Amino acid sequence: MTPMEKIRKLRESGNFHFTKSLGQNFLTDENILDKLVRAAGITEDDAVIEIGPGAGIVTEKLLQAAGPVLAVEIDKALIPFLQETLEPYPNFTLWHQDVLKAPLCQWIQENSPEQPVKIVANLPYYVTTPIVMKLLEENLPIHSMVLMVQKEVALRMAAKPGTKDYGALSVAVQLYSQVEKAFDVSPNVFIPKPKVGSAVVKLTIHEKPPVQLDHPELFFTLVKAAFGQRRKTLSNALSHLRPKEEKQQILQVLEAASIDPVRRGETLNIQEFATLSQLWQKQFFHDTMEAHKKSERVERK
Repeated sequence: MTPMEKIRKLRESGNFHFTKSLGQNFLTDENILDKLVRAAGITEDDAVIEIGPGAGIVTEKLLQAAGPVLAVEIDKALIPFLQETLEPYPNFTLWHQDVLKAPLCQWIQENSPEQPVKIVANLPYYVTTPIVMKLLEENLPIHSMVLMVQKEVALRMAAKPGTKDYGALSVAVQLYSQVEKAFDVSPNVFIPKPKVGSAVVKLTIHEKPPVQLDHPELFFTLVKAAFGQRRKTLSNALSHLRPKEEKQQILQVLEAASIDPVRRGETLNIQEFATLSQLWQKQFFHDTMEAHKKSERVERK
């Protein structure tokens, strides 16, 4: 069954309607589907988790190429169709869950206890970052992730220091993985057609992180502050984390880190952020984290 035939069958079932709030856009191009699976490097020895199988178009390709495959789908209207059309595959498992709450580690332990799994996903654009960061920060045994995302997000993930796309997301993703933008995808190969271009990006998880962080929470607090107001110099961008009278101490920390205070956050690489974090921790750690928590409480109100 071709992708278009599968989508037609799904729509004719009368139980499914595209839900804009879930960001549903189904791939229809066989060539793109094949490129996606090739980019993931799937073999029969691999266990795969697919996030958002939709009509099962990518899922079927994965089931034909991989070992055990777990598909995690949030839309209950798609569950009967996926169960019916993919039931012939003995290596198929389907969860009706929000991936942000799904116990992925449990499935991994049961199905791939001795080697990392591969993630494949056509992610809803509105929730791309939370899903990616959950997968990275939970320290799951993942080998790599091949993700269909908004083109702009792919550029930000892969961006280098000093470029316009480089930001907090770039630092966060590159801290955990090597990022490679695989290929662009036209809006014309989706139903419904999205208003923006897409791209496939591959994240290969580092065996050893590029920097060692004693206090990751502080590291990310400083990264977010540095990029919070891109036009500000680093010393000014970080100053809201400390009382005004401590500006001189901030300058001293930057000097100790060999970072010119007039630089902007977008010019710092991960190693420089890590060095800054280490020195900042020695000088300010307790008060900085208290200020950060207070700021978060205010934002939630």
